[in-house]
Amino acid sequence: MSTSGSRDRDSRNRDSRGGESRGGEFAEKVVKVRRCATVVKGGRRFSFAGLVVIGNGRGKVGCGYGKANEVPPAVEKAIKDGMKNLVEVPVESGSIPHRVEGFSGTAKVIMLPASPGTGIIAGAAVRAVCESAGIRDVLTKAHGSTNPVNLVKAAIDALKQLRTRADVERLRGISLS
Repeated sequence: MSTSGSRDRDSRNRDSRGGESRGGEFAEKVVKVRRCATVVKGGRRFSFAGLVVIGNGRGKVGCGYGKANEVPPAVEKAIKDGMKNLVEVPVESGSIPHRVEGFSGTAKVIMLPASPGTGIIAGAAVRAVCESAGIRDVLTKAHGSTNPVNLVKAAIDALKQLRTRADVERLRGISLS
């Protein structure tokens, strides 16, 4: 019996960056899987929680958190949660329009626009958010908590605050020339 058939079937559902692809538009990245144990009469019973960042690479990104008794259902729940929490991000020539700070709990993420070719200078959790949003050049710094859940939420909070020049002109009713 050949296992190459199962490998081919699994590789069809993956995108080029290693995340799984759903419906052709969104790519998911599993940021963290946590294991929790409760002690019962027969020993330990484990449960799992998954943190997933989902995005289309063209300005839409979201995060989801799901819990289950096994890893795959936890990740599926997280993906479903992430689809409900998508936000629109203005991306200008592969970077962000201006400096921005995001907060979640005690985590603080600072994002700065970068020149083309810089790449994503970020830790794993914030990098997943930036890649999923389609940002190619950005400088980031995380202060406070290093908890991946708080870092992802802080990064998305920062991206929610971004405004383009046209947005600011429209909101203020003036020209910024």
